[in-house]
Amino acid sequence: MATTNTFRGAPEQARQRRQAAGRAALRGTPAPDDDVQWFDLRSVPAMPWKNGGGSTRELACWPPGADTSGFDWRVSVASIAAAGPFSVFAGVDRHIMLLDGDGVHLAQPVDDSAAQAPGDMPGSIAHSLHQRWQPFAFAGDVPIDCAMLGGPSTDFNLMLRRGRCHGDVQVLREACAAGPEGAGLCMVLQGQWAVLGGERSYVLGAGQGLWWPGPLAARSLEPLVAIGHANTAASPFAPDARPALVRVTVREAGFG
Repeated sequence: MATTNTFRGAPEQARQRRQAAGRAALRGTPAPDDDVQWFDLRSVPAMPWKNGGGSTRELACWPPGADTSGFDWRVSVASIAAAGPFSVFAGVDRHIMLLDGDGVHLAQPVDDSAAQAPGDMPGSIAHSLHQRWQPFAFAGDVPIDCAMLGGPSTDFNLMLRRGRCHGDVQVLREACAAGPEGAGLCMVLQGQWAVLGGERSYVLGAGQGLWWPGPLAARSLEPLVAIGHANTAASPFAPDARPALVRVTVREAGFG
């Protein structure tokens, strides 16, 4: 199935309706089909960083159209091409996960090694992001320097406004529900996945996915196995070739 980034360029009336729902969508009634947004990473435009060290493709943002100071939660995929500092986001909790490339090393500058981040996040950060699909959480308040471990890298990012919402990032290989607990996003990492429920069913490949602004009813995702292998005793996939997807779950602060 060819999917499109339908939440970009959506009719103004629909955009205003979703924005008016606000954070209550995180704990409201299940989202109807027209609130489910589909995307294909290949068609999402890349926005270059101001420092020239990479670019970012925004997959989802709530409320729609919010800038970096106004979002409740945001999901993006970034390409890192050069070493440099990460942007500081006060009051934001972050989750980052390597998708492709040699990876990066994240560390606080020496002058900030004694700083303590608010909340439960550690105040001192030194982490090598070199294994793909391993989420790492840290506070966006903390200054972070990014050093390259080799060539360019691509990473998956979730940002959550502290005090408004909280959430997590999971890599899944088994069938799962899309979003019974709150807002969120699913993106296929590898293989093909069927999206079942709702008015129509879809098959998504790597880089394709969906996101939703509130609890989602009757949607499940199931990994597909190639015909001819479904009845074999051994898995038809090598350990690194099995279908995989990343699922983001976002809940309103104080719930879940």
